[in-house]
Amino acid sequence: MPKHYFAGGRSGPTACLALCIFLLCACSPALDWREVRATDSPYTVLMPAKPSVQTRQVTLDGARLDMTMQGAEVSDVTFAIGSVTLPDHRQALAAAVALQAALVRNLGATIKQQKTVTVDGLPMQEISAQGKSPRGAALDLHARFAARGNRAYQALVVGPVGKVSAQASETFLESFHPASL
Repeated sequence: MPKHYFAGGRSGPTACLALCIFLLCACSPALDWREVRATDSPYTVLMPAKPSVQTRQVTLDGARLDMTMQGAEVSDVTFAIGSVTLPDHRQALAAAVALQAALVRNLGATIKQQKTVTVDGLPMQEISAQGKSPRGAALDLHARFAARGNRAYQALVVGPVGKVSAQASETFLESFHPASL
């Protein structure tokens, strides 16, 4: 997963880009949806290809945290879930807000639409934005951010402008369900 999809300061974006690249190595030309259950965080999601998982340390609001990213790439579009564990729910809520800010900042993105959606009683912030890759290519981004228990999550779909299918984004984001602990 490209490290700029991870939260964090200067070292966080670099770590995120490396992780995204690692996860993107297993590409598939077509969408092959499958339900995935995370092994280290309690959630389920539909992935369009077999996902890869990697954990990296990131800096989020000055704190060093282990962030686990599980994702897949299909036709230059990345589908990924990131999660971090914090000491308590209050800190997880703050981390969810910080994850969104870091992702938008790392991509130099402009938010086009933002709303709150509720899934299984859990409010999530959802954004649609446009940004740039580290090489300057224009990107479309669709993401959700949430906190459940002591975990903060980011679910994202990002890819070149015109390649991110609204239907695929919706399928992925709507299938993301953080479980109660």
